[in-house]
Amino acid sequence: MTLKANDIHTDIAFDPLDMHNYRIEKLPKRKKSGFERWLTIIGPILAIVSFVLFAFVIKLPFLQEIDPSKLVSKEALKAFDKLGSWAFIRTNEMMLAIFVASIILWMTEAIPNYLTSLILIVGLVLTGVLSEKEAYAQLGHPVMWLNIMSFVLASMLVATGVAKRFALWFILKFGKSAGSIFMSFIVINVVLSAFISATTAKAAILLPIFMVIAAIYGARGDNKRNNFGRSIVLQNLLYINIGASGFLTGSGANLLAAALIGGAIGSNIFFTDWAMAMLPMMFGVLLIGYILAMKIFFPLSPEERIPQIEGGMARLKQEYEKLGKINRQEVKSIIIFLLILGFWSTDRLHGISPTAVAFVGAIVALMPRYGIVTWNEVDIPWHLMLFSAGAYTLGSGFAATDLPSISVNAFFDHLGIGNNTPFWVLYLMLTGVMVFSALIFQSKTMRAMIFIPIAIGVANRFGFSVISLALPVAFMIEHVYVLPFNSKPAALLYETDQYSLTDSFKFGFTIMVIAWVLNIVAGETWFRVLGITPNGVFGMY
Repeated sequence: MTLKANDIHTDIAFDPLDMHNYRIEKLPKRKKSGFERWLTIIGPILAIVSFVLFAFVIKLPFLQEIDPSKLVSKEALKAFDKLGSWAFIRTNEMMLAIFVASIILWMTEAIPNYLTSLILIVGLVLTGVLSEKEAYAQLGHPVMWLNIMSFVLASMLVATGVAKRFALWFILKFGKSAGSIFMSFIVINVVLSAFISATTAKAAILLPIFMVIAAIYGARGDNKRNNFGRSIVLQNLLYINIGASGFLTGSGANLLAAALIGGAIGSNIFFTDWAMAMLPMMFGVLLIGYILAMKIFFPLSPEERIPQIEGGMARLKQEYEKLGKINRQEVKSIIIFLLILGFWSTDRLHGISPTAVAFVGAIVALMPRYGIVTWNEVDIPWHLMLFSAGAYTLGSGFAATDLPSISVNAFFDHLGIGNNTPFWVLYLMLTGVMVFSALIFQSKTMRAMIFIPIAIGVANRFGFSVISLALPVAFMIEHVYVLPFNSKPAALLYETDQYSLTDSFKFGFTIMVIAWVLNIVAGETWFRVLGITPNGVFGMY
């Protein structure tokens, strides 16, 4: 085989051990497939047609005769009394039409997701589903503010180099072999998950580090893929998401789900409540993922267990040494984060919300002269914030119309399922729908907005505790690692070209099924001990 001059030049110019080569902006942008391009063309047409059909043509029987005695939402009851039966039915029809059209636009990516959210928000206003005050106020949702403040704090970690220092130090200290390197990333991800409530931020911090390690062990992507590269990228994708599942503050979707459940039961879901239930589950899934990757899906050959680039780990040591001695700003960052974690983990004692705690931390970090970062150094993805605002506004629309509960009641009435349905049937169905919906939806926030209200509606219909059904459903939010469009970290890591869609699907789907089984087992055991599922999943109570 003869190398062309351009190939030689490219090979010489590219240093696989240079971390700057793996910055997000330098990763190649994946071109859309023919099917994806077709979806972007047909998406707007389908959305418009669906809106017209559900708003003006199709008259769904269950929306034509709404029984106010079965409404769960207080906002919906007030709206029914204020508007009257006919106007309330029209509001529900408009809500359903906007919801279906938005889902189509979100799933086909026909237009940017944030633009779909803006259309959704103004659509709910123009159709009279929500008032302007209600719709626009969602930009000020507590979870929105927590996300913004968390990005301020994450930027502090990046700007001072604390996150990079910790990750490099841990790898150099404990990553003495191929196996221990993978175990090190489990610890690194769990630690970062406790502090950073943005999975994309964690992916951006860790990607250059594990890509250099992949290059050291001979994985260069494309025709130079190997099991080490497949394993280290896909395991980190799993760790980034599942690490977030162990903490209430692990992602905005967790906090949103907790807020929806808290609103339904009239009390808060605390950081300690979530951690007590999910930390054992989190570590279980992480360890199972590690074992399956190393032993079954991507076993390392003897050659792949040995560094392929001489002095490769020395380059990581050089990167670490470039950071110099830990400075005052880094110490201040560490102190702020430890205090924040301390307040988050003791919220049951003092009652201060995670958002308020993050607010104080961000204010200290931004304080002129005494702070750590300036506003210009803060990286906040406002397009994601606008997308989230649309999802929260959708939730307000659901509350104003009670569409989830109305639909749930109609669904079970149609199937002829009575109120004596065993708890375990509902538990299996709701948790299964939540976890496997990740294969279709591309937003955890959207899934939380859709399926948590449904779980609450099912619990209310059948007379079960809201906690017993809605909280286990919420625990399945973070399983978004199977396909590239399932989450931002999945899309980002797919661009590394270290693995194929088949690699991702067979590994991720297996973990997804196992996680669902673990959730079911926990419902009968650990969740039962904690009082989440009364008297067990498979028993009557």
